[in-house]
Amino acid sequence: MRHVTSFRAIFSFKAGFPVHALALFLFTALAAFSGPTGSAHAADAGGLVNALTSQLGVTKPQAEGGAGALFNLAKQRMAPEQFGQVQSQVPGIDGLMGTASSASSSKGQADSGGLAGMATGALGSVGGGGAAGGLGALAPLAGSFSSLGMSPDMAGKFLPVVMEYLNSSGGGGAAGLLKSALTG
Repeated sequence: MRHVTSFRAIFSFKAGFPVHALALFLFTALAAFSGPTGSAHAADAGGLVNALTSQLGVTKPQAEGGAGALFNLAKQRMAPEQFGQVQSQVPGIDGLMGTASSASSSKGQADSGGLAGMATGALGSVGGGGAAGGLGALAPLAGSFSSLGMSPDMAGKFLPVVMEYLNSSGGGGAAGLLKSALTG
């Protein structure tokens, strides 16, 4: 029993001790050591997400998921060093890509049947020439965009906004690589 008493004596607080300050310190330390989550990474991409929401009228989750889907497709189609150039220009890109992956899998739209299949077919028939040139190459994004509650043709509207963001952040070369991978 004596050990318990000494333990209490060590960890008891005197009147007037700022317990709130200790709680704040512990919370801050815990947050620092727990590492960022996917949504924290997505928050880093605030400039891009804000551009998408303001220019396209989509919600924040739609902007994050749609941009992430674009980047996931680009990563599949690009050499690692090329995608690295794009990655270096977009803070929080990994969080966006994770957001897109989780949104797509949580909605069960990973297969090509049902709505996702119809959306893919619709998007694929849109592209093919003229002013929309290359939009058919974005057809694999239809399922992701549908699972986010957007029409498949929104993929074609996301790309110019993302490229404008890359150009304005000094990533003109990265924007060109991204466009080539996604429309080409």
